[in-house]
Amino acid sequence: MVFMNGCFYFISNNFYDEFPNEGLMLNKEGKQGELHDRPCFFAFPDKEYPFLLWLIPISSQIKKYEEIYSKKVEKYGYCNTIYFCDFIGQKKAFLIQNMFPATLEYISDTYINRDTLSEIRIRSSDEKKIVSQANKLMKAHNVGKNVFFTNIDLIKQTLLEKQSKN
Repeated sequence: MVFMNGCFYFISNNFYDEFPNEGLMLNKEGKQGELHDRPCFFAFPDKEYPFLLWLIPISSQIKKYEEIYSKKVEKYGYCNTIYFCDFIGQKKAFLIQNMFPATLEYISDTYINRDTLSEIRIRSSDEKKIVSQANKLMKAHNVGKNVFFTNIDLIKQTLLEKQSKN
């Protein structure tokens, strides 16, 4: 698989098996008890380690995340952990607070538009804002602020160690 900046991907079950208790948003049950590929993730490469991809889950639970967003704005005056924008004609919440690193080996599929058979993308202006917010949150995290629900340090370290062995 070839990574393309700003596209959307699905994560393999192997990733969830390797990092079972690290705060990841899990696949959801599909019909008749089968897993289906949700959530999908917006992806961008790490600045320092380009083989690492940062994955941000998106959600259609707009009301839920608008309430969370509003509470954060009320409390702090802003919210940079959730971003809203259009995705395939519908408003979606990009949950930067739930992002985590992965590598291509854990990508199971690319989100493809069934009508055009091309990769799904968002406007470049939204992509830039999401990546900028994510990078700001990583800087805050690196100085000790707890902004992520996932254990990005453990996952990143494990992936770096795995890469160094290859």
